[in-house]
Amino acid sequence: MPWFRREKAGIRTKREEQNEMPEGQWVKCPETGEIVNRRELEDNLLVFPGSGYHFGMDSHQYFDFLFDDGNYDLHDTDLRSVDALDFEDRKSYTQRLESAVEETGQNEAAQAATGRIGGHPVSMAGMDFSFIGGSMGSVVGEIVARAIKRAYTQEMPLITIAQSGGARMMEGALSLMQMAKTSAHLTRLDEAGLPFISVLTHPTTGGVTASFAMLGDIHIAEPDALIGFAGPRVIRETIGSDLPEGFQRSEFLKEHGFVDMIVDRRRMRRRVIRLLNLLME
Repeated sequence: MPWFRREKAGIRTKREEQNEMPEGQWVKCPETGEIVNRRELEDNLLVFPGSGYHFGMDSHQYFDFLFDDGNYDLHDTDLRSVDALDFEDRKSYTQRLESAVEETGQNEAAQAATGRIGGHPVSMAGMDFSFIGGSMGSVVGEIVARAIKRAYTQEMPLITIAQSGGARMMEGALSLMQMAKTSAHLTRLDEAGLPFISVLTHPTTGGVTASFAMLGDIHIAEPDALIGFAGPRVIRETIGSDLPEGFQRSEFLKEHGFVDMIVDRRRMRRRVIRLLNLLME
């Protein structure tokens, strides 16, 4: 026989006396299982205290903490992708674009901005993985290309923040052309003698890695970011053997010379300012 029996069903606490927890108020670390308040995590630039696990961050959040006092001007916000190939899989490309705009509140998977970092005028392009996997279609390529052009025409250094699944398959060869376009503009930037700092976040893969993201003068990676062209599973199946531990992660790439430095997001702004001071003397 149970030692306790509820005599009346239901919760008897008055509604106004109940303590409700907002949805998503607590966040669990995927590595350690520890839990932290979401506000504390946001104050820590979405880096989990203790473990240092880096959660994904969108382009505007990067702009907010990198630019001086969070002040910057956005550019090319009127550009929108179109379904030039009438592409359709489980649903049409037009529907996917509409859903992505509604869910993210952004026009595309890349944003461009200008402002000052440590007093230095900078042209910056940031990507958003939440918008169709940060894939690079015609408009994303155009936004990045214009950010590069803005840098060399206005004589400013360039910073890009990459997070992408690669080229956007819904646009076919049109998306692949963006690799050549962005790379060509970077040639003009190099001819102008202006520095390009490429920040690689999780994940940076496919055509973005194979074009502008790996053409920087300095490559900065966030800790444990997946960086590569094809995914580890595809490579494993292609070569028919197991891959080294930590393959395609920031630390592995730094060890093998593909990345110059790994910087915790909480120290990113200070490191970028230091680099700009050295490069823009």
